Amino acid sequence: MSKNILLVEDDARMREIVNDYFSKEDFQILEAENGREALELFEAQEVNLVLLDIMIPEVDGWSVCKRLRKVSDVPIIMITSRADEDDKLMGYDLGADDYVTKPFSPRVLVAKAKMLLKRVEGSIGRADGLFNCNGIEINRLSRTVNIGNEIIELAPKEYDLLLYLTENKGIVLSRENILSKVWGYDFYGDLRAVDTHIKKLRNKLGEKSISISTVIGAGYKFEVNK
Repeated sequence: MSKNILLVEDDARMREIVNDYFSKEDFQILEAENGREALELFEAQEVNLVLLDIMIPEVDGWSVCKRLRKVSDVPIIMITSRADEDDKLMGYDLGADDYVTKPFSPRVLVAKAKMLLKRVEGSIGRADGLFNCNGIEINRLSRTVNIGNEIIELAPKEYDLLLYLTENKGIVLSRENILSKVWGYDFYGDLRAVDTHIKKLRNKLGEKSISISTVIGAGYKFEVNK
């Protein structure tokens, strides 16, 4: 069964090119030229992945991404004409899964989309809220974590931290980024709160703690299949 890709792009020529490449790979493309249309299409149609340009009319890409993340874990690839690192961090912070910068190779975009769909199929987006990362099973509905047949007792912030790390697996997350996302932008505590909770989380994950890597001088990363 073909997958539905929601392409949100105000450049008609760009939509045509991307549509051609994805159609050749048996994807169905739903096109929106602004953020309002994108949100309406997402609500009306089954969407398996979103290709989302940042600079779009009516409702910008940041806002669309934020609204989608409130209701869905659908994979989102952000598209921008800027290679600014802050833009990428903003996108990841809002819940984007990947990023491409214009001009980009349509073939690479298709490859990224396929990879994301394979990664999330059977895990993120399931109706029961379950997904599995490296043998760590997280249930978003009950806010519980299982490894094997054992329930891992986590404090609320430890659970939120693990969820944020796994949702951004493979991405280096700075302490500042983690603090603002897990504790909130208005949190005035020390960055050491992140290190303390990472240590506690690792202790509770046991052998699975190897999945959380320290990136010296940068932050932390959840390694895929480590």
